[in-house]
Amino acid sequence: MYTLIGLTKTRTFRVKWALEELGLPFTQLQAAPRSDEAMEYNPSGKVPALIADGATLTDSTAIITFLADKHNGLTLKAGSLGRARQDGFTNMILDEFDAVLWTAARHSFILPEEKRVPEVKDSLKWEFARSEATLVAQMGDGPFLMGDEFTIADIVLAHCLDWAIGAKFGISQTRLKEYLSRIHKRPAYKTARAD
Repeated sequence: MYTLIGLTKTRTFRVKWALEELGLPFTQLQAAPRSDEAMEYNPSGKVPALIADGATLTDSTAIITFLADKHNGLTLKAGSLGRARQDGFTNMILDEFDAVLWTAARHSFILPEEKRVPEVKDSLKWEFARSEATLVAQMGDGPFLMGDEFTIADIVLAHCLDWAIGAKFGISQTRLKEYLSRIHKRPAYKTARAD
């Protein structure tokens, strides 16, 4: 049994969703970022964290990669060309989607008010829309990033697209809107969203 630390409305959702997709039992400790509870598991106070075999793992992508590899699901075989392509998608999404959304959040409510530069958000929205077009141009056939196979790259992308909607970035690419609509119908997604 795993213990997941973090609020579902954060990147913790990625791990919760992966656990649900893999059918793995877990308990969740609802710890807010930078709370005393979160800092017990990660000195930075960032969530999520996952207790696995007595070890504390941090970083949502590292955790879901660990879970996928350990439980042989949500991923293509390590060392395969498919896995390299999957990892390429995952890293591109982290660099071009997650980082942009995180920067916008920092300048909206995370940084001290005197350190915020609200004007940066317009350029971040432009960059996000440009990255959407780049991603769509790289997507192949099939309902998921890796064609017919749902992987951790889909978890990261769908989470970022949901975040973009919540942050009022929106989604400019029709294909990504349709993609997200399909993803929202997955039973594990629905279960992970319910709190």
